[in-house]
Amino acid sequence: MQPSLKASVIISTYNQPDWLNLVLYSYDIQTYKGFEIIIADDGSDEKTKAIINRFSESSKLNVIHVWQEDNGFQKTKILNKAIVASNADYLIFTDGDCIARKDFVETHLKLSQPNCALSGGYFKLTEKISHAITKHIILKQKCFDKHWLLAKGQPDSFKLNKLTKLRFKAKLLNLITTTKATFDGMNVSCYKKDILAVNGFDERMQYGGEDREVGERMMNNGVRFLQVRYSTICVHLHHERPYKRIDSEAENQKIRSATKQNREKWTAYGINK
Repeated sequence: MQPSLKASVIISTYNQPDWLNLVLYSYDIQTYKGFEIIIADDGSDEKTKAIINRFSESSKLNVIHVWQEDNGFQKTKILNKAIVASNADYLIFTDGDCIARKDFVETHLKLSQPNCALSGGYFKLTEKISHAITKHIILKQKCFDKHWLLAKGQPDSFKLNKLTKLRFKAKLLNLITTTKATFDGMNVSCYKKDILAVNGFDERMQYGGEDREVGERMMNNGVRFLQVRYSTICVHLHHERPYKRIDSEAENQKIRSATKQNREKWTAYGINK
């Protein structure tokens, strides 16, 4: 491992090359540079590969593309492969449709604590604004600017506070929010050893709470989750979810219920079989 490598940013993706192109750019302009990118690709086609190759050639960041054949929603499997492929002691998990504010990696690392995981949030953009985002807008950080978003038609709501730049305000909102600190794959970070200690993601799980379950096992194993949803900022680009299925969500709920009831710390269906 390089001495300067402090974090591995694991970005999950599946056939959203245009969104991924913007997301990767947001990491190229981060204030802190001591990280690598692991792309956890659940079977995307050549368009995604071309985007990744082009970015790898132009960026100074180390980029690792972990790919598996498209065989339905297998996000947990590709995330486990990405964890194994990572080279840093600290992991930041996010999605290929979440644009990171330029202080995203720096803030995750600044707020990290031993035996703790950081639970971040995300701000959902409308479909219209999502399609208006360009690299220039990301460079100027306009997509994190409340006034720019409102002028473009984003509905006004309390949730715009998720984009605050004031550290004191962010700290206060993190303290008073009623939202529980959980493992949400769009914006969460932890020490690699802590997720390996519970054997990673449960590969039986498909869409619906599959990320929360690994966090619940980590909690059972003594890892404390800290709320940072107003500090580690990303915006979520609009997309449909054709992979969402009621039957898989029900099956996932059974697994999560067993994890909670039995205080399980390890899955037999994770990284080590």
